[in-house]
Amino acid sequence: MTGTGPDGSPTVLRMILARQLQGLREKAGMSYEQAAEAIYSSEWTIRRMERAEGGLKPLTVKSLLQAYGVTDPGEIDAFVGLARDASKPGWWHSYDDVLPSWFRVAVGLEESATLIRAYEPQVVPGLLQTEGYIRAITAASFPAAADDFTERAVALRLARQQLLRRPDPPEYWVVLDETVLRRPIGGHKVMRAQLEHLIAAAERPKVTIQVIPFAAGWHPALYGMFNIFRFPAEQLPDIVYTEALTGAYYLNKPEESARYTEALDRMAAQAASPEHTVTILHEIIKET
Repeated sequence: MTGTGPDGSPTVLRMILARQLQGLREKAGMSYEQAAEAIYSSEWTIRRMERAEGGLKPLTVKSLLQAYGVTDPGEIDAFVGLARDASKPGWWHSYDDVLPSWFRVAVGLEESATLIRAYEPQVVPGLLQTEGYIRAITAASFPAAADDFTERAVALRLARQQLLRRPDPPEYWVVLDETVLRRPIGGHKVMRAQLEHLIAAAERPKVTIQVIPFAAGWHPALYGMFNIFRFPAEQLPDIVYTEALTGAYYLNKPEESARYTEALDRMAAQAASPEHTVTILHEIIKET
């Protein structure tokens, strides 16, 4: 599996194009209904395009540009080319049989982010899990699943981890609750290997791991996990991803992402330093 690299994910390209189309429509002073009428389509289609939901057909994009008053052939060709690239399937689409629809956007965001910050209160994040740990979680989450489903789910998560092994990987900074390190998932052998894997991961130049000890007490995000994705493209704001049992939420309003960033900054200040975190990991290994 080969990653697309920064700016290359179809997911992010679609989001960038969606924002640009929204900006052009607003600049032209057109409502959703007027834009839809101009291309003989529905208002819902325009709204879905500006929310980056589904593919963006090049001919539809070209018709919209003309409706918005864009006449320069070079500019139109650039938009159409972007629409074609944004409509290409990402590598993760080959795992649609085991990849929840609500998680596909998150994988696409990972592929193009230059910085991923995360907080995880329950389990080791997927990008840092060992194969044994992945198998244990998959077996517990899907006890009735067939063997081929388990193998595919494991393969998907291992494929995602290639992101951190790229020649120019994103910066990955994760804050873990101490609970993550002490919850015995998969048994003694699996957990020990996982802790050792975290120590090795912490040595990578673009990976930062911090743990919030129980002794730190209350912190701003006791309610649940979240990721913050940052991108090189100026057209795209920070995006916050957070999960629920059967779905996920993607937040991209500046005031929302700022709240999450502030909370994570405070948590990082409360957490053990990256160096002390490695010491804590070694101490927990000795206890197991």
